[in-house]
Amino acid sequence: MIAAGTPYPLGATFDGDGVNFALFSENARQVELCLFDASGQTETARLSLPECTHGVWHGYLADVQPGQVYGYRVYGDYAPERGQRFNPHKVLLDPYAKAVLGRYVSDDAHLGYDPLNVGQISLQDNTRLAQKSIVVLEPFDWGADAAPKTPWAQTVIYEAHVRGLTQLHPDIPEDIRGSYAAVVHPVMLAHYQKLGISTIELLPVHLHADEPRLQKLGLENYWGYNTLSFFAPEPTYWSGRAGTTPLSEFRAMVKALHAAGIEVILDVVFNHTAETDEFGPTLSWRGIDNATYYVLNAQQQYENWTGCGNVFNISHPRVLQLVMDSLRYWVNECHVDGFRFDLAPILGRLDGRYTHFAPFFSALAQDPLLSQVKLIAEPWDIGTGGYQLGHFPAGWVEWNDQYRDVMRKFWLHDGVTRALFARRFAASSDRFQAGRRRPEASLNFITAHDGFNLRDLVSYNHKHNHANKEHNRDGHGHNLSWNCGLEGPSTDEGINLLRLRASKALLATLLLSQGTPMLLAGDELAHSQQGNNNAYCQNNPITWLDWSHDHAELCNYIAELIAIRRECRALMQNEWWSSQPDAAGITDVIWLNPSASPMQPHDWEDHGGRAMMVWLSKQFLVLMNASAHQVHFHLPVLEQGTWNMRLASTGDTQSDFSGRDCRVAARSITILELQP
Repeated sequence: MIAAGTPYPLGATFDGDGVNFALFSENARQVELCLFDASGQTETARLSLPECTHGVWHGYLADVQPGQVYGYRVYGDYAPERGQRFNPHKVLLDPYAKAVLGRYVSDDAHLGYDPLNVGQISLQDNTRLAQKSIVVLEPFDWGADAAPKTPWAQTVIYEAHVRGLTQLHPDIPEDIRGSYAAVVHPVMLAHYQKLGISTIELLPVHLHADEPRLQKLGLENYWGYNTLSFFAPEPTYWSGRAGTTPLSEFRAMVKALHAAGIEVILDVVFNHTAETDEFGPTLSWRGIDNATYYVLNAQQQYENWTGCGNVFNISHPRVLQLVMDSLRYWVNECHVDGFRFDLAPILGRLDGRYTHFAPFFSALAQDPLLSQVKLIAEPWDIGTGGYQLGHFPAGWVEWNDQYRDVMRKFWLHDGVTRALFARRFAASSDRFQAGRRRPEASLNFITAHDGFNLRDLVSYNHKHNHANKEHNRDGHGHNLSWNCGLEGPSTDEGINLLRLRASKALLATLLLSQGTPMLLAGDELAHSQQGNNNAYCQNNPITWLDWSHDHAELCNYIAELIAIRRECRALMQNEWWSSQPDAAGITDVIWLNPSASPMQPHDWEDHGGRAMMVWLSKQFLVLMNASAHQVHFHLPVLEQGTWNMRLASTGDTQSDFSGRDCRVAARSITILELQP
């Protein structure tokens, strides 16, 4: 017998005696709770939820225990022309499920419509193939775990994929490679600490599905930007060790990273779901209440500001509640330190238009928990007015693609003035200084998961995405890359030296720029994706990091750059540079030409000017030569102290330091330090 239960909390909640089930569906006429055996193949009971309170259907079952497998059938109109796609022949996932049984396999049984007559409802039952929700109660011993709470000014982000990070690591046991557990294997913790990164940002770890199109091609959605549950951790990243679960192993990973002083940020996708467009499967939200959970146009068709077929309707109060509850869950129950929001302008849309006053921004700003974690925006989507770089509320940090493009163009091409270079180097104040935002708001990056990695950026002029089976049509064609004279791998020592110089120059620029730097995992290993700049569907060695070769040189170089960054007051104070002496007589930044003279207007606007010096905190002198030939720098004359070499891009004969002058090789950086 099912009792009335309560409408809150949503989801399946065990109270020590039984389980309360609560599901929001504003337009349903009836909701059935379906119970299954442990295999999920045999339906043991089907019960109508007896109460509906403010659109929440709920019921309580005494004696049901954690581990119970369940799903829902939701009754209502099947009327796509009115935005409704109810179909009780489909077993649906609970949007609040903390664990899910099974994997999504593309099959017509999941379609809400009849594939032979798309205007008609499908009568095919999907019970056998449907993924089911699992009632979860998993206490965890957090011990003395504490969030590192690294200030933004000290933050260095390392973007990584759980599987790709360790799948090929020879020093990690095979049975845990590619798992949450492997992320914190001692050899990996030692690697993070050697580099000096403060924060690891993981590509999506929410349960996701592989699109039907990819399944037909024999490919997978490797990146995971196709969410099927906002609460359940992706089980394929679990090692499967006895006595653990995906959730417990994820929590143990966070705990171990915190113990090493490293924060955890999750890349989250609340802009669309795995149900795709009107021809996609009915797995959860579509069958629960399509018109509520998705943004529909006047013709009741799906808006597609994401390019993925649908848009999650986060401006609806109950959908917003779902998103906020998910974020709180990952912070409260899993102790993560922040989030990077994919296609974030969608979350700030109200009635289709982006605004600071969107419900999501307001909800975050007033939330006592979530307002205190790190919030990072990918500040663009493909809808009208979708490019919003610099327009997020105070407290947000934004991926700065203008920084990426200017730095690539400066070092690998030409046409960038020193003025534009300096503007991006100094945290893009033209974009972020308004509204009392700080330099931290500019998240600077040269490479990310999307696009060429660093090795390919200096090895390929063109994308080579044939492995994606789209005839190389996918991915961006405008990469601002340069192959240094030969497309792809080379045995030519001159080409490889040039690639090394350019790579180091880009890394040094990134880590010595004002703002928040982000490194892409694998760049320190010179990992190549064989020219694939859109490897979202490559769950194989194209994306798995190659740890087999000697990578000490780049790792040591990055570690020294991060050490310099943390010693430099101008980069640690998180205040906009003024180029004026402070109370102690220290000037945060001085811009000099190669003759050691202050920059003049013609120096700033010279499109051919490929060399300059940046003097930070009267401590570090950064000599930049982006030209194709060696440049002779005259060093500033010192009243006291001497210039010492701190770091050079390469030790080849093209770079030479005499103490008063310095010759810097083409496409490279030399860093000098003032010694008293």
